[in-house]
Amino acid sequence: MAEGTPGGPSGPNSPIRVLLADDHPVVREGLSAMLDSAEGITVVGQAGSGEEAVVQAVALRPDITLLDLRMGGMDGVEATGQILRQVPGCKVVIVTTYEDDSDILRAVEAGAAGYLLKGSSRQELIDAVQTAARGETVLTPSLAGKLFRSRAPEPSPLSGREREVLRLVGRGLTNAEIGAELFVSEATIKTHLLRSYRKLGVSDRTAAVLKAMEHGLLT
Repeated sequence: MAEGTPGGPSGPNSPIRVLLADDHPVVREGLSAMLDSAEGITVVGQAGSGEEAVVQAVALRPDITLLDLRMGGMDGVEATGQILRQVPGCKVVIVTTYEDDSDILRAVEAGAAGYLLKGSSRQELIDAVQTAARGETVLTPSLAGKLFRSRAPEPSPLSGREREVLRLVGRGLTNAEIGAELFVSEATIKTHLLRSYRKLGVSDRTAAVLKAMEHGLLT
């Protein structure tokens, strides 16, 4: 395995490798039990702090890291950045208890693939892991409208088609699926997304959806 590359699925039937990071052992065990019972997902490690999460991620090269924001020592935002820098290709999904946690946006801006609540159902948890593994956005609807509002300048208005594309991204659709729904090519969808990134001042699809939501552009 090449250094810096996740040890993830090598083929369509290979399991998604998940690292769990939370400072409460009971929470980790509960998440582990739910994921290990799912076909195509395996928990390869657990961490009880941000620092340990980074070390475990570098050692285990998971495909997905489920990361709590509030842990002793290094917080989830810093851990997110370090994991993504040191384990290219690994996706970080933030798991939080608090719907009004202002650190959620900071973590997503640091590169996290999305977020979900600790009270999510087993199926929601499994869906989140599978969605992140496909490189798509993980958004818990009940949290989206409650994110901390950024103090950044108001972004440039999006076109109607750009808003439509971002709405479908927020539903977890791939570029190909969005193109099929809107009857345009996948390349056209990528162009709309790139234009949205420039207007919103972001660099990826997850942050674009969140920023657009914060400014009421997807209502």
